[in-house]
Amino acid sequence: MEDDPHFDGIGEDDLMDDAEVDTMVREAISVSVGENPFIHSKIDVWSNNVVEGCLKRLAALNKPFKYVVTCNLTQKAGAGLHAASCTRWNDKTDGKLTVQWENNTMIILVTVYW
Repeated sequence: MEDDPHFDGIGEDDLMDDAEVDTMVREAISVSVGENPFIHSKIDVWSNNVVEGCLKRLAALNKPFKYVVTCNLTQKAGAGLHAASCTRWNDKTDGKLTVQWENNTMIILVTVYW
């Protein structure tokens, strides 16, 4: 696999596991926001803490990737939430995962690119 030009010298052990990333994101949200009710003044702090928590956990994996993490936090108010993205990369090694999390008063979408 390492000789395959599609893997750019990345070994199988270096590839990311979507389930592991999903767990990391959910843990970061749980630690940062938990079951708190929506409070507008805390959005910036919560969003930053979620992103930083994800990045710290991802960096601790010591994988040969750069990471981009986005966090969208919105109050549940009866309106829909739509998010879209477009990427161009090596589909053998690179990836993207979006996690939707919600409680009674808010919805959080976290997207991780690697």
